[in-house]
Amino acid sequence: MFKNRIRVLFSIFMFLLCMKSYAQRQDSIQFSLLTCSPGTEIYSLFGHTAIRYQNFTQKRDLVFNYGMFSFSAPNFIYRFVKGETDYQLGVTEFRYFESEYKFRGSAVYQQVINLTQEEKLNLQRLLLENYLPQNRVYRYNYFYDNCTTRARDRIEQSINGRVVYPDASEDKTFRSIVHEYTDGFDWEGFGIDLCLGAQADKNITVRQQMFSPFYMHDFAQKAVIEDSVGNVRPFVSSEEVIVEADEVKPVDSFPLSPVFCSIAFLLINVIVAIFQISGKKIFWWWDLVLYFIQGTSGCIIAFLFFFSVHPTVDSNWMILLLNPIPLVYLPFMLYKDVKRIKDIYHIINLSYLTLFMLLFPIMPQYFNVSVLPLACGLWCNALSHMIVYKKWK
Repeated sequence: MFKNRIRVLFSIFMFLLCMKSYAQRQDSIQFSLLTCSPGTEIYSLFGHTAIRYQNFTQKRDLVFNYGMFSFSAPNFIYRFVKGETDYQLGVTEFRYFESEYKFRGSAVYQQVINLTQEEKLNLQRLLLENYLPQNRVYRYNYFYDNCTTRARDRIEQSINGRVVYPDASEDKTFRSIVHEYTDGFDWEGFGIDLCLGAQADKNITVRQQMFSPFYMHDFAQKAVIEDSVGNVRPFVSSEEVIVEADEVKPVDSFPLSPVFCSIAFLLINVIVAIFQISGKKIFWWWDLVLYFIQGTSGCIIAFLFFFSVHPTVDSNWMILLLNPIPLVYLPFMLYKDVKRIKDIYHIINLSYLTLFMLLFPIMPQYFNVSVLPLACGLWCNALSHMIVYKKWK
């Protein structure tokens, strides 16, 4: 009888010991949201987000990174322009991730996510499922499905309840947030502005603003988790900077700003126009350079407008100024220039550009300030053709 009691007590003791060991094993897991400060390359201007997984018992420290891609992938540039870029979930040891950002000079901020034991296991399972070869690749979409939104969505899916984010400014747009990160990178901002359409200027929700890593970071900091019975706890339990770095200073990719170059473009067209008018002659070589550049740029805008699946580019009013028509018509234009034949194209172009500049302030899209001098330069060239034609009489 006594022996049986000893056996029962021993079994209970071993059960409790196993439960304690199991609990400790669960407590050893920690998930954190990592937010990396911007770099100087175009793909790193907006920062980055990843998920850190730490298992202190097993001494594992991994980073789940939804931002992995390869420049050497087949047709990468074409697929990127068309909006068919495939990214994938990668897993690396934290020490390598940390070294990369230290080397790049970017800071890394860690926010420990306040998850229950069950939620930690849920997130662990979701990440491992995502990392399976058949699941790890996804179609990247900068505004709606990127490294930040993927990390946010996996964390939310693991939670038994919902995440409540703080209210934010209602006058934010995709373009205005992009401008915050291209400040000082003039050419990068100019190029992005040329490609984004009117949809990028519409106000976006708090959730849409989370496409930006640091917006996600700030919302997470003030968010709470509400469970099914109404209990509330902070979304982030602690925060620290785990990689220190100096502030990234903008490095101009070209020594002259877009505004300077566009004004210079306008002045060159004014000077060419003066010489054409005074000499009563059309400089065919200038038309060749001018309309070849305009038409080639227009081909890029038109491709994005009609064929790309990138968000907002199919609503781009820049197609009114930059389109392939000048390139297609260029051989006929040059023939008439050389033969001193009046060309109705320039008459139509003058009226068209005049209307464009008059409507410029009220168009339902933000235009980079450099666009207006470019349009004025083209207008000066068309006007000079008209004046020369009159002098031919």
